[in-house]
Amino acid sequence: MRRARGYAPATALLAGLAAGLAHPPFGLILGLLGYAVLLLRLETIQGERPLRSAFGLGWLAGLGYFGLSTWWIAEPFLVEPEIHGWMAPFAVVLMGGGLALFWGAAGLAYRALRPRSAWKPLVFAGVFAAAEWLRGHILTGFPWNLVGESWRAGSPPSQAAALVGAYGLTWITLALASAPALLMLPVRRLAQAGVMVATGIALTALYAGGAGRLAAAPRPLYAPDAPVLRIVQANIDQKEKWKPENLGLVFDAYLGLSVRPAARAPDVVIWPEGALPAVIDDLIAPGSPYATRLRDAVRPGQSLLMGANRAEPDGQGGYRYFNTLVAFRREDMALRVTGVYDKHRLVPFGEFLPLGDLAGKLGIRALVHMPEDFTPGPPPRPLTSAGMPPLQALICYEALFPGFGRNGARPAWLLNVSNDAWFGRTSGPWQHLNIASYRAIEQGLPMVRATPTGVSAVIDPQGRILPGKRLGLGEFGVIDARLPSPAAPTPYSRWGEGPFAGLLLLSAGAWIAGRRRRQRGEPG
Repeated sequence: MRRARGYAPATALLAGLAAGLAHPPFGLILGLLGYAVLLLRLETIQGERPLRSAFGLGWLAGLGYFGLSTWWIAEPFLVEPEIHGWMAPFAVVLMGGGLALFWGAAGLAYRALRPRSAWKPLVFAGVFAAAEWLRGHILTGFPWNLVGESWRAGSPPSQAAALVGAYGLTWITLALASAPALLMLPVRRLAQAGVMVATGIALTALYAGGAGRLAAAPRPLYAPDAPVLRIVQANIDQKEKWKPENLGLVFDAYLGLSVRPAARAPDVVIWPEGALPAVIDDLIAPGSPYATRLRDAVRPGQSLLMGANRAEPDGQGGYRYFNTLVAFRREDMALRVTGVYDKHRLVPFGEFLPLGDLAGKLGIRALVHMPEDFTPGPPPRPLTSAGMPPLQALICYEALFPGFGRNGARPAWLLNVSNDAWFGRTSGPWQHLNIASYRAIEQGLPMVRATPTGVSAVIDPQGRILPGKRLGLGEFGVIDARLPSPAAPTPYSRWGEGPFAGLLLLSAGAWIAGRRRRQRGEPG
């Protein structure tokens, strides 16, 4: 027993690492059994301070999981190492260790509840799924690689997100993955057998139900008037992009790809987040040499959707800056702005500094190339512009949040413009692609992703990348594709987190039922 206690911390850490390996780009789905190992460790704690030990085991598992999931956070700080490089190791440690606090709290809560026998996996799922929900909401929230997003987007299990969302799928995944731990615990054999049979049935239903949904939509549908989109991926390294002398070269790269000949000229051209290293107001101002060239690159009746930085007077002699998606449309000899969406959810430390004055005194700077932090825009709303169906923009970080923009009018498609060049050639861009694709599944809407260095793609309402419509890391080129039609509104798009709340209530009911059996002295 003493030897087992000594192995517990290492086992918890390895369990978290295994669970992290289920996410892209690894895809080791058997790693989900790490949750069974963690449940087993929480149940077999020995010593005088079990709650403290439970917190430590949960934190170590979280450290392994989030350390593997977010190690790419060092990359943005190395774009300008002379300014931000010193913060890179602190960012990696604080990110992984900070997010792991949620799992530490979940481990403590589970041990404090001490659920009875066969109900253990349901209570475990409820406690850790609630911790994942809190991770996505406390402060600004950071729901990167939710447990439910372990399944590859577009696979049969991922389709459950259309019913219960990513948080609900997190509960389901935790319950199924932790159930095998009962085989190693002192639980009645009949109860063990019953749980394993129920787990097998539920897992079969998860795959079969998802396969049925995919079979019902074997290929994307297109409206007769569906616009042809062109996604531009110029593959410009982040370190080179912000050198002032390279503005002309960056501009030329995007223009050259935008006007590349095609069998059918695109109706809409899409540039990624922050495509140009300048404030858009300066580039299109009268007399700017770039304004005329940009206008001439857009043919009459064509639209350009550009991720850009924009500024507006703040009324006090200064300016407010926004991370924006701007819709342009060529009308006769003029290029007009026909729509603007300002990013609502900003990245802390990336686009603004929490406690900005204090952080500034400590020498910490946000990773923005603006004189001031970005200002958040109003709550999300569909952007309606002539020449294209209404869209909901999700600028970079916003694609992490389940249900983002769900409460407004239903758009016809989702557009995720993202500067994934910040992630370099790490696992980050592949994980971001998978996470963003879950928003398409949840809403039953096609999604278009535009990034400067990859991964750009066209995704159908079931979360599948259309064949031949993807540009990977480091690729230079364009994607020309018709915009798929939306599917029928999903249950999640109607009910939101209602089903997830129901699953949490099921966990609470399981705990209450087990507690009553214990009070009656019934065997486990």
